[in-house]
Amino acid sequence: MTWDEYATAWSALHGGFDPRRASFLVRGWLRLAFVLGRPLGRLGVPPTAVTVVGLLICACVPLVVLADRTAGPLAGAALVLLAGVADSVDGAVAVTSGRASRIGHLYDSVADRLGEAAWLAAFWAAGAFGWLVVVAGALSWLHEYVRARASVAGMREIGAVTVGERPSRVSVALVGLLFTGAGALITTELAAGTATLAMVVWVLLAGYGLCQLLAVVRRALA
Repeated sequence: MTWDEYATAWSALHGGFDPRRASFLVRGWLRLAFVLGRPLGRLGVPPTAVTVVGLLICACVPLVVLADRTAGPLAGAALVLLAGVADSVDGAVAVTSGRASRIGHLYDSVADRLGEAAWLAAFWAAGAFGWLVVVAGALSWLHEYVRARASVAGMREIGAVTVGERPSRVSVALVGLLFTGAGALITTELAAGTATLAMVVWVLLAGYGLCQLLAVVRRALA
């Protein structure tokens, strides 16, 4: 399978969004997933196995933060990056090996939500306010729930690529844990403040993204 063939198949599975017309970073990220996923597909690796590995990596993020409040957030950031790669690679394995399925899409979505919950737990472990972590998780969950219900109600496309999408959450988790780890090298209070700031950014992006999506859904279903 060539990149163009993969992009066409990927677009059909993602509401018609063409990755070849995406930004440089998004296009580059998906090409990386394609390059890593194609050989795994040839080897017969099931895409669900990659999904499970990514979820297990996510589960380790709060554990490393709890184990070491200084170096833990930095290790957690590295794990978030690995989990983000796995999250893209499982889809590439499914598409390039012809194993894409509705049940696999469901498993992937559930794994994404559980993985994000683990990242949020890591920020709570690093000192962020619990209520802020809960709000961040609720807004992100609501974002995905609205899109799913709108699709059931008849919205045929993804609606809108908002600022609160999955890549934004990965970026906030990665950068937030990096800065939290850097702050932990100075004082624990600075680490907690940085973790809280990362949650504020998450909430703002998730809230604004939800408003963007609701506006598009309203027009599509009116």
